[in-house]
Amino acid sequence: MGTILINGNSYTGNNISIINDRVYIDGKLQHKSEDMKYAKKIIIQGNIEGNLSTDKNVECTDVGGHVDASGSVKCGDVEGYVNACGSVNCNDVEKNVDVEGSLNCNNIKGNAYARGSLHCNEVKGNIIT
Repeated sequence: MGTILINGNSYTGNNISIINDRVYIDGKLQHKSEDMKYAKKIIIQGNIEGNLSTDKNVECTDVGGHVDASGSVKCGDVEGYVNACGSVNCNDVEKNVDVEGSLNCNNIKGNAYARGSLHCNEVKGNIIT
């Protein structure tokens, strides 16, 4: 399970969503704070067994589902797809990766779509830049 720490409070769950300064864990509102407006990057410790969605930059370990981010993403392996408005740095991705910025990954089993630079060891699907 992924764990996020906000102002000394720890929240843990399978699906994490950080949207409009609100933190939802497994669909339930956990935290709402003005402080989130000024957070430039969110760091999540531990693996996320489900999905991750955020309107911030995010750093995490492995994700068992999908990643949707309005910012940049730095993570380990992703079992689903990755969509990001910023850049993406990750290990392996099981499905497609679609980024507005640069893409740097080890292996992608789906398609890779990057509007910036693309650096990957292997892409099994199509590459679109």
